[in-house]
This record gives sequence, structure tokens and C-alpha cells, in this order.
Amino acid sequence: MTTRKLAVVTSGLSTPSSTRMLADRLAEATREKLVATGADVDVTTIEVRDLAHSITNNMLTGFADDALQGAIDAVTGADGLIAVSPVFKTSYAGLFKSFIDVIDNTALTDLPVVVGATGGTPRHSLALDFAMRPLFTYMHSVVVPTGVYAASDDWGAGAETVKALPERIDRAARELAALMEHSTRSENVVDPFALDENFDQLLGGFQGN
Repeated sequence: MTTRKLAVVTSGLSTPSSTRMLADRLAEATREKLVATGADVDVTTIEVRDLAHSITNNMLTGFADDALQGAIDAVTGADGLIAVSPVFKTSYAGLFKSFIDVIDNTALTDLPVVVGATGGTPRHSLALDFAMRPLFTYMHSVVVPTGVYAASDDWGAGAETVKALPERIDRAARELAALMEHSTRSENVVDPFALDENFDQLLGGFQGN
């Protein structure tokens, strides 16, 4: 059975948060669609708020600790990514951007991505197309056509809005799953510290053999 790796990055600042709720629903919808194709799905969820100190230290020193490096590896080695951020002042959260900043500019090339965002009112939905989509386009990722924005009213105000959110989630998940189904990213992860020769061969070279 083929295993597809799905990374989920959520940057809500509270626990629980609507941002995590949206990320979980997108992840579950995507997982279900991939399972329906006969694939096994490995989902890794990254709460960026838990890495805040690690991210700051990395930006100051240039070194990632084990927790941050594990999160980076999970994202860069995935077959697909779900990235969800709350919207503050018409854009993604600063902590979310800081996490993306510590990832190498070429590490997300060709990675299928669903972008999602949460906010108080529908007016902030433009952040998907004017902030989040350009960010991942700059990283050379493949952003699926459907972005998912959830305002406060989407979580239970009226029947019309309650129905609309699941439809958007389903459509985005279907688009992401279709791209992940043919991905080979997780099968071709290259260790940047791997040696071209084993240790014995290197030692032999030092000894003149």
C-alpha cells in the first residue's frame, strides 16, 4: 500500500482555536479522499505556537533545535501541505510567516498546498489571495485553486453559511488529494548531510589507501 505524507501547519494563538479546527477538518477530508484511492495516509500536525521560542532562536542564531528541525522535515518531506493561519490586519499571523521564513526557499518546490485562514468577519477572506497564495507561489509550491476561509459566522450562525464551509473544505481537499495521489516527494527525500562514501571509504582515503 502506498503511503502519502500530509503535513498540517496551524498557527492559532489560543487552545483550542478556530484555526486548528479548520486545519483538522481539511486534514480529515483530505485523508478520507486519499484512503478512498487505496492509499495509507500519515498526517503530521504542527502547532506553530509550540515552536515560538525555537523559531526565534533560529532567526537569531541560524540553528534549529530538534523540535523545529522535526517540524521543518515534516513539511519539506511531505506529499502535501495544509497551511492555516488566523488573519491579523489583513494578513497572516507573524508567527506563521516566521515559521515559513526558516524553511529553505527551494524546499517547498512543487509541493501541493491548500491555504486556509480564519478571521472575525468575511472581509478578511481576501488575505488568502493577496497574502497566503503569493507566499507559497514565491516558494514555488503548487497552490490548489480553492482556498478556505472561515469567519466566525461560518461555525454555526445560519444554515446557509454552515453548509457553505463544508462544501469549500470538501472541494479543497479533493483538489489536494488529486495532486498528492501522484506525488513522489516523500519517496525522494534527500539528506543534505548524507555522505557520498561510507565512513570506511573515507577513512581509507585519509590513510592513503
